[in-house]
Amino acid sequence: MQTELINQGQKVDDAWLTKMLNQCVGKLRKALPKFQNAFPSACTTNMKYRIKGNDDWTNGFWTAMMWQAYQITNDSEFKVQAEEQLVSFKQRLADNFILNHHDIGFLYSLSAYAGYQITGSTTDQAMVVAAADVLVGRFQKKGQFIQAWGDLDNPDEYRLIIDSLLNLPLLFEAAKISGDSRYATIGQQHYQQVLDYIVRPDFSTYHTFYFDPQTGQPLKGATRQGYSDNSCWARGQAWILLGMPLYRRFFQETNQRERYQELLNYYLQHLPADGVPYWDLIFTEEDQQPRDSSAAAIAACGMIEAQKQGYLANGQELARGIIYRLGESYLTGADQEGLLQHGVYAYADNKGVDEANLWGDYFFMEALMRLKYHDWQTYW
Repeated sequence: MQTELINQGQKVDDAWLTKMLNQCVGKLRKALPKFQNAFPSACTTNMKYRIKGNDDWTNGFWTAMMWQAYQITNDSEFKVQAEEQLVSFKQRLADNFILNHHDIGFLYSLSAYAGYQITGSTTDQAMVVAAADVLVGRFQKKGQFIQAWGDLDNPDEYRLIIDSLLNLPLLFEAAKISGDSRYATIGQQHYQQVLDYIVRPDFSTYHTFYFDPQTGQPLKGATRQGYSDNSCWARGQAWILLGMPLYRRFFQETNQRERYQELLNYYLQHLPADGVPYWDLIFTEEDQQPRDSSAAAIAACGMIEAQKQGYLANGQELARGIIYRLGESYLTGADQEGLLQHGVYAYADNKGVDEANLWGDYFFMEALMRLKYHDWQTYW
């Protein structure tokens, strides 16, 4: 599979990347009137996003795409949109509105930290630290992890999930901004628990892992969005492929190169011919299951970051192959919303199956930005 991806990736040049980014910007510009002072839903229904308020874990992806479009075009229309959305992010923090989950980084790294990085806004800077306070408030001392979902006194929710790795950069940036090492320490402790318990001996991963609420001792791995507790949810494997090198960006003394390469090998060995996974890596062509294009986009970003952090020698080459396939075969049509089709949100709930979703759209753009602008600073 590595050879096939590298061969595909040779077709990706600067002109191709420019064409893809221009198409993305065009789609976003067309969507602006519909989502004025609002947000798209997490995923499409019949390839159309619904209009929603700032009430989901996915809203930051939309704001991040506004920031990306502004950086590409220097068009103030996108900057104005992003800054208007940040008003609602600030209000959401003040109201503590639907924040009883770990996805605070997905929300505030991609909105407030991005804004602070691009504009230098002290309001956005303060929002980063305030959001980090919410996230560290979910830290369970018994077990040394940030609880994924639900009320902290609910014993049925005493668990972490693999997605959480993308929420940790918020804590590390908050530590830099505030000078308070507590944020970084909690992030480090949580990261270690994820790596110790979410990775199986064969280098597949659990989606979620439970701990004993009385003792903090590890109990069992399970899934919420994969096919089964013993299978490997494709997007989960992609999250760890991006989360591990992002962590090393902040802590260079951490060297998990061999483990990373084994996790990547497992992912690559379970891909179909075009390099875009089925929604769970257990499936093969004979199963006729939907793909998850969003997992491919996330994994591509992970491979690029892994090369930057010394975990891979050919991460960019592999990522180019994946992004080429997405750009040639998975883009939405003229009458469809979103950027990438053939994504899966939650198959078991029949939610967003074979649809576009906001994180797939965002990570496709992030990968394109990483490949075209080598000095571009991500929002993580």
